Amino acid sequence: MAEKKIVKAAGERKAAANQVKIEGNASGLRIGAWVCWVLAIVFEIMCLGFLGGKLQWFAGMEMMTKMIVTLVLDLIFVVCGSLLWKKANHINPASEANKTKFWLHNNLGVIMACLAFIPVIIYLLTNKNLDKKTKTVGTIVAVVALAIGGLFGYDFNPVSQEQLQQELGNADVDYFWVATGTKCHLYSDCQHLNASTQEEIITGSIGQAEEAGKGEICKTCKKRYDREKAAQMEEATNLLDETTENVAEETEE
Repeated sequence: MAEKKIVKAAGERKAAANQVKIEGNASGLRIGAWVCWVLAIVFEIMCLGFLGGKLQWFAGMEMMTKMIVTLVLDLIFVVCGSLLWKKANHINPASEANKTKFWLHNNLGVIMACLAFIPVIIYLLTNKNLDKKTKTVGTIVAVVALAIGGLFGYDFNPVSQEQLQQELGNADVDYFWVATGTKCHLYSDCQHLNASTQEEIITGSIGQAEEAGKGEICKTCKKRYDREKAAQMEEATNLLDETTENVAEETEE
């Protein structure tokens, strides 16, 4: 395929006129997350029902097996819900203007993991009618599941709407698009951009892209941007650690 010609967009460079939008359906992802979390709680209730003898389903299956299966299914849905929720947050993040809402948005996966396993752990530790083996194995499985669920639920790289607006919504960032496309791109070599039959790639600011009807940022480009930013942060952290160690060694000498 011949290399496409890059031309500048007409008019002045402008910042985003509206809230920066990333390609994707954040609302659909959040609905999916809640469905998964509700199913996780259902399996938690089933586990408690089996342990308390109030649920007599699967009579041919041992108590230990039923407990472990329900806890594993609980964990699967907790993790799935958290992954969907975090993905939605990076498409449509919360604003830092409301500190409580921002904190809840970025820690909801951890909260749901706690709700899905802590009641089981408390029940296992306080119920005197369960045999020691069931209590020990159940507690270990539930604690491990809580740790895994909390790890997947925690967002190590949270983003706010203000941060997104500052990084991607200012007039200095270069975007790329084609006349027939519906998205703007952060990289001129994006696979979706170059799949177009258009011979020219237009470049300009996010404001110019909005005026051209390309105000939504390609999710593939956003993922690449996040990876590169994380790599830069890691490199900067390693450099700082190395510098600190060198200074400490020189001071000791």
